Amino acid sequence: MDVVSAIQQRQSIRKFKEDMIPQELLDKILESATLAPSGKNKQPWKFYIVRGEKRAVMVAEMKKGMRRLDELGVKTGSARYTLRVLEQAPVTIFVFNPTSKHPLKKRDTLEVYQDLVDIQAIGAAIQNMCLTAVSLGLGSLWICDVFFGYEELCEWLGEKGEMVAALSLGYPDHSPVKRPRKPVSDISEYIE
Repeated sequence: MDVVSAIQQRQSIRKFKEDMIPQELLDKILESATLAPSGKNKQPWKFYIVRGEKRAVMVAEMKKGMRRLDELGVKTGSARYTLRVLEQAPVTIFVFNPTSKHPLKKRDTLEVYQDLVDIQAIGAAIQNMCLTAVSLGLGSLWICDVFFGYEELCEWLGEKGEMVAALSLGYPDHSPVKRPRKPVSDISEYIE
């Protein structure tokens, strides 16, 4: 599959079959992440791959974080739906910037700039994984609702860096309707 086709076919998948992902396919997906561009070739990413019985522990940690936030009056909304995805997806990859601080910690200007460069590289790595998954017949869901269990998940994974997102992977068990996209003419302006 060519890149343009993978981009056109990529969708957010929220229902997965129980089938496990063969290790060789998972290796290809992770390898594609490492090929993303990064400022000064820092490669500012670390991946935690959760599968098998540890998925239940991951979900329990996420629920614990949501309960903590509920008690503080924070609305966790769509995270309840995300829990279903985390429960059924055969693989969830947590993506971290291990050199960045916790997002709520004070940073100086240089740290903010470096983190902005790194976050772009990490986004490119996640997109590479999504597109590779499509090309291999898999589906993915780029998840930020894991932030509702941020503290608990970071502690469980033993990571002190900044969690950027999670990516659930598996064989799709539905074909979502394509969501509308803004026309290019509405979001671009040529300066000549």
